Amino acid sequence: MEINKVALVTGGGRGIGASAVKLLAHEGYAICINYVSDQESATTLQQEVESFGVKCIVVQADVSIEKDVERLFNTVDRELGALNVLVNNAGILKQQSRMEDISAERFSAILQTNVMSCFLCSKAAVKRMSTRYGGLGGSIVNVSSGAAKSGSPNEYVDYAASKGAMDTLTRGLAMEVADEGIRVNGVRPALIYTEMHASGGEAGRVDRLSKNIPLKRGGEPHEVAEAIVWLASDKSSFVTGSFIDTTGGL
Repeated sequence: MEINKVALVTGGGRGIGASAVKLLAHEGYAICINYVSDQESATTLQQEVESFGVKCIVVQADVSIEKDVERLFNTVDRELGALNVLVNNAGILKQQSRMEDISAERFSAILQTNVMSCFLCSKAAVKRMSTRYGGLGGSIVNVSSGAAKSGSPNEYVDYAASKGAMDTLTRGLAMEVADEGIRVNGVRPALIYTEMHASGGEAGRVDRLSKNIPLKRGGEPHEVAEAIVWLASDKSSFVTGSFIDTTGGL
């Protein structure tokens, strides 16, 4: 069990983020659950996590906004101590659409939320974790998507583009900070049973497409969380700049 370590999970109140929170808590991490609007889910999860005997705080912040990110990280510093693990999980998608029907405003909003949040939070984490700044090292895990490889045609090209950008950021940052005690990796889930599909207008999307998955079923959030926590932990100590596709073989 990891003892006396601190993890921050953005968008941690539901879905894959919530599963990662619970698994990290079982490993003994003190947890910060970040959320942007669903306070009820975050506080309910906090109560569950605290029943595991670890400290857990909940912080509202829009992690695509720099001042919110600074407030979030300062709260973690103050209430939990030195950050060891950052999971960049916050992300959104919009209604399924062909690319020519996507507005510039929508495309910009997707990039702002999905890419800028990863950039801002990673930047704040590096300044705390890096041995260059007196830190003790740490691990950053970025939750990307299989869409970064497929392009998600006819559905979410904007979302796919944002996740492709996240993958490039993951690789570049990993190389920058590899000798400063920080490992940076990503997971690429696809067709996981979460509430996100409803945001795209098709709550049953996973069931519709599961026949195309080599494993012939959709994935569960905890199956992605296992990959996240492995990459976060010392068990993956020789892994950086890498990705785990949790896609059922797609």
